Amino acid sequence: MAESKLRELSLEFSVDIIALVKYLKSGKESIISNQIGRSGTSIGANIHEAQYAQGKKDFVSKLEIALKEASETGYWLELLYRTGYIDEQTYKSLSSKCASLRAMLIASCKTAKENTK
Repeated sequence: MAESKLRELSLEFSVDIIALVKYLKSGKESIISNQIGRSGTSIGANIHEAQYAQGKKDFVSKLEIALKEASETGYWLELLYRTGYIDEQTYKSLSSKCASLRAMLIASCKTAKENTK
């Protein structure tokens, strides 16, 4: 149940990130939009990849990569906000979703590591 919730939230977040990238590119911003587009959609891609992992270590590895990508995405969101590319409401909304994904990934990694012992 928790894994499917994580997959669904990551997919929804990817959709939000793609919409953000479209918005940024319409304003001719391409440096950060390319970065956040890659890191923000990579979260869900790695979570989905973990579903077909070749064992527990591979599963944990994919989730840890997703966690790193979520952390990077949080950085890009803050940078976009501080440089005025996105407003406070957009920043808070996306940052909150990203933080939720990070918390779920941390918990999932911890549980998966405990189950490999």
